[in-house]
Amino acid sequence: MKSIRVAVAAAVVGVALTACSSPMEAGAAAVVGSERISARDLNKNVQEYEAALRKVNIEPSQLGVSVNQFVLSRMAEQSRQQQLADKFGVQVSDSEIDAAAQDKGEQQTAEMNLLSKAVSPANPRGYLRAALGVNKVLEKLGGPQNQQAVEKFKAAYNAIAPVFSPRYGAISQQGFVDAGRFGKPSATTGQAGQGEQQQQQQSQG
Repeated sequence: MKSIRVAVAAAVVGVALTACSSPMEAGAAAVVGSERISARDLNKNVQEYEAALRKVNIEPSQLGVSVNQFVLSRMAEQSRQQQLADKFGVQVSDSEIDAAAQDKGEQQTAEMNLLSKAVSPANPRGYLRAALGVNKVLEKLGGPQNQQAVEKFKAAYNAIAPVFSPRYGAISQQGFVDAGRFGKPSATTGQAGQGEQQQQQQSQG
């Protein structure tokens, strides 16, 4: 349980650092580049995720962060990654997604690895397609060891900035913060996963 809390805290902070504030249209939880994440879609994803947590005997309150914020962060990052992959025309095969679905990461099982990233194991393919696709973008540009490729990747990635509705809390250097509704954010940090961590560092550079 400790390891999943660490991964959750790292994932929320990493995504929130890239966010900005802007007026939001009614009914939107976030706007990411050209895509809108509706409050209805967020609620659906939250319900699926909470059901997945309870299936493995984890109460949402045990995560140490707001489930709404955690899932919204993941949805925004997934949208951002997929838009970038689409822009550069990269393709991810079903077999690659199948293999990624079996990745345990730093967790004991592949199921817990997905849960640590706010993904329901019953419906992970969209998330995995986006995560694999964005890694392929960097490789297509020249790879992580090529500084020019990294700079081009960062510019393209940062151009797709997420804007979150203030109803889900303010955003600070520690992530989503709303002491009145959600309590203090977790100060725990850790690794959210090698690919995601690398991407988050690049987007913040």
